[in-house]
Amino acid sequence: MFRGAQRALHMSKKRIAILFVVLLLAVASLYYAHRRTLHRGAPTAETYPTAELNTSPSAAIPETPGYGKPGRGAPPAESAKVRVPAAEAGPILRPGETLEYAANVTKIDSTVATLKILVRDKRDLAGRNVWHLQAFAHTENPYRMIFELDDRFDSYSDPMDLSSHQYEMHLSERGQKVDSVERLYSSPKDFAPAGMIAARVLPETRDPLGFLHYLRNVDWNKTPEVRSPVYDGHKLYDVRAVLKSKSQPASVPAGDFNTTKIEIHVFDNGSEMKDAHFFLYLANDSLRIPVLVEAVLPIASARVELTQAK
Repeated sequence: MFRGAQRALHMSKKRIAILFVVLLLAVASLYYAHRRTLHRGAPTAETYPTAELNTSPSAAIPETPGYGKPGRGAPPAESAKVRVPAAEAGPILRPGETLEYAANVTKIDSTVATLKILVRDKRDLAGRNVWHLQAFAHTENPYRMIFELDDRFDSYSDPMDLSSHQYEMHLSERGQKVDSVERLYSSPKDFAPAGMIAARVLPETRDPLGFLHYLRNVDWNKTPEVRSPVYDGHKLYDVRAVLKSKSQPASVPAGDFNTTKIEIHVFDNGSEMKDAHFFLYLANDSLRIPVLVEAVLPIASARVELTQAK
């Protein structure tokens, strides 16, 4: 079982894009797959995941590496006090909502990958009421010859603040398949069910899907910046979203929109990750659907554009 966790780490440890906005899963996977190829080698003990299997009620929840772990560049004490404002009446989510996107790389006149994001329903998870959120990412021909990717992500998030209770990654990349299901806990007194992985995180931690949907619910007219811990299935990061414009035109296959433009910053152990830069565009209407993501990566620039919303 631990070997499976090591394989999951090897497949996903460089997926910075997954940390904060799941719209970029497909494009970022191509980039970080390239980086893994360049830096391939046996992982050190320092890079192994510390969220190990917890199969007995007496087992302690392991520390989550990165953000907030003592002795490893934890953020300043004041950062733990920063909270994303709670939504006044709960998230703007519609059961059955389906958003479809196409990822395009600059100077390549075709779709590299597609992404589908779904709001499934509200359901019970271990006695908690949660939203079940999903995302699917697939590379498209002929780019599948370079990097075949068919991934699914499941989030079970709090119905009010979208903090994560369970996060799942079902990865299929270049013929390798890994399934990871993690229960997220902020208290050392909580324990995972038998056979399930537990990760200890900070209070109000969100997974990438929950964080994306949460940004739709921020009142950007009153709040110019929000900050949240985000857990990507391996590490905990400090993610900051900063308002850049309240009225930005955006043209995508789904139509022309007036949007709110948000800049995303990701911090690992107190240092901002500089090798990828992202902007998120939210429609200025009642649903605030993400219509566009722009990504500037070392190897290329990319656009993830809304093609259809149901």
